[in-house]
Amino acid sequence: MTVSERIGASLQRIGALVLRHMYLLRGSWPRVLELMYWPTMQMVLWGFITVFLVNHSSWVAQASGVLISAVLLWDVLFRSQLGVALVFMEEMWSRNLGQLFVSPLRPTELVAALLTMSLIRTVIGVGGAALIAIPLFDYSIFSLGLPLIAFFVNLIIMGWAIGMIVSGIVLRYGLGAESMAWIAIFAVQPVSGVYYPVSILPEWLQWLAHALPSSYVFEGMRAVLFEHSFRVDLLVHAVLLNVVFLAVGISGFLAFFNIARTRGQLLQIGE
Repeated sequence: MTVSERIGASLQRIGALVLRHMYLLRGSWPRVLELMYWPTMQMVLWGFITVFLVNHSSWVAQASGVLISAVLLWDVLFRSQLGVALVFMEEMWSRNLGQLFVSPLRPTELVAALLTMSLIRTVIGVGGAALIAIPLFDYSIFSLGLPLIAFFVNLIIMGWAIGMIVSGIVLRYGLGAESMAWIAIFAVQPVSGVYYPVSILPEWLQWLAHALPSSYVFEGMRAVLFEHSFRVDLLVHAVLLNVVFLAVGISGFLAFFNIARTRGQLLQIGE
């Protein structure tokens, strides 16, 4: 075989492999979404942070630890959602769903186990980070007192709801949609007011922020740190929204599960 023939054969093999992955992209909208998602989300988040700090440069100095508290509470939401989705996907990666459901295990019992594991993982992850912040930054999020419990419970419930929906989507559309476990929660970060008040958002986005339990939690956190008051009205809004979120999340997962079981997808997990 001549040099040109070897090069031509090599290019054909390279082209075949590239074509294979192009077909994967064409047949999997979550993969295409992910390509555009992260650059867009980083731009939006840091754009709002910049807009806020330009007009409130002394904001951080007014309440010690406000950004650390925001980061740790955000991680409660992130870890609780990820805890549900990753534990579920571990069963998919090991192709264990079929074996689980030839046992007497019920779908609702799977849901309860996923939520329990999410709670355990979140407490370990965020609790460890909160303890490390004490010697590193001389700040303890536990200084928030009893409101911290309310913040924690509301954020973890919202994370559970999103995690259940994500798990259902992955079950329905296969492992090609597993990137949803990482990107779904960050879609709500810019409109949750984690690092800035909801009022900094454009008016057309504020209505969306007010539909999220997380926005009330972070507004409540800032009220405790800046005003030294616990806003019960914000807590009530968050609780009522979370009741709806959790009901939708669990119902959505069970609906996706029934579709997958009817179509025989529990034993045919792929891309």
